[in-house]
Amino acid sequence: MAMSACVLMACANNTNTAREQTHVEAVKKDSEMSCMRTPSRFGAISDTPAIKESSAASTEGMVLIPAGIFDMGGDNNQASNDEYPKHKVKLNAFWIDATEVTNAQFRAFVKATGYVTTAERKPDWDELKKTLPPNTPKPPDSVMVAASLVFHTTNGPVDLQDYNQWWSWVPGASWQHPEGPGSSITGKDNYPVVQVSWFDAVAYCKWAGKRLPTEAEWEFAARGGLLNHIYPWGNEHINTGKPKANSWEGSFPYKNDKKDGFATLAPAKQFAANGYGLYDMAGNVWEWCSDWYDAGYYATLPALSDNPKGPAKSNDPDELYTPKRSLRGGSFLCNDSYCSGYRVARRMKSSPDTGLEHTGFRCVKDGAR
Repeated sequence: MAMSACVLMACANNTNTAREQTHVEAVKKDSEMSCMRTPSRFGAISDTPAIKESSAASTEGMVLIPAGIFDMGGDNNQASNDEYPKHKVKLNAFWIDATEVTNAQFRAFVKATGYVTTAERKPDWDELKKTLPPNTPKPPDSVMVAASLVFHTTNGPVDLQDYNQWWSWVPGASWQHPEGPGSSITGKDNYPVVQVSWFDAVAYCKWAGKRLPTEAEWEFAARGGLLNHIYPWGNEHINTGKPKANSWEGSFPYKNDKKDGFATLAPAKQFAANGYGLYDMAGNVWEWCSDWYDAGYYATLPALSDNPKGPAKSNDPDELYTPKRSLRGGSFLCNDSYCSGYRVARRMKSSPDTGLEHTGFRCVKDGAR
């Protein structure tokens, strides 16, 4: 059971008000227009433990991205409505991790701080109900446990509007057990850490003396110095020529041809870097950004936006009651039949307390002005 607010409502509430029914119909209509949605855990406020901020952040393993101006937003006919209007953005120089944060790096953080991730903690109903429609009943105790969302293939074609077909709410799934109890990250130190929430990513960044990238910084870095190209490597389609990223090749979500060599996660640096020397800016895992997600945010920006930090609050037409943060880059599950998340302009969103088997992050820090 995928724990989005809408799914929770559907299984727990048989007395929707007219307003809630209108919300459900709006979600259905929006889903028919945009092919991909990522499930959200709850959207509840986090009680993340305090982390002491590092005063000395190393730039080892990072790349300095030069200051510049670029065109941010959709570049081809696969672009969704939230990628428009395309607009100019000015950014200061910044450092960004060459790879996604790995299991080894995250383990060092946990060892140093004793941090317990969101997925390893039981959800708090008092916090959860603040983000749900009024009068939503409390979920059963079997749901209110330490758990996270795990992907599984289906036996054949399914309705691609229903992500519950391939996501399951699995007790015991966490960054150390990304596919649930019995799975392990032993021998996978150089794989990206997954099953981490936005709160977990922020905590790690704080400990490391860094921060999450803004959406603008992430997209500028992903473009690798290219002008108005579709992918980090240019305009050649992801399935043309040699493998360029870890994505889903075949028929989603039941048949993966694995032409890129991987069915699920890949270790860092398995594919060529982009023009800035950054790896896996397309595919492998979605990456958390610092911004709130607002589907109409680009329309509110001036002709030239100076170091935009994102909207003041969340606005997701898919789930009006669930606050969302932005994600970028796509994952090993992305396929043009369902999503094209490996495009540099593609935006995604999920609640900040969500952990998923295909979600990680990388860090940035301010560079020379």
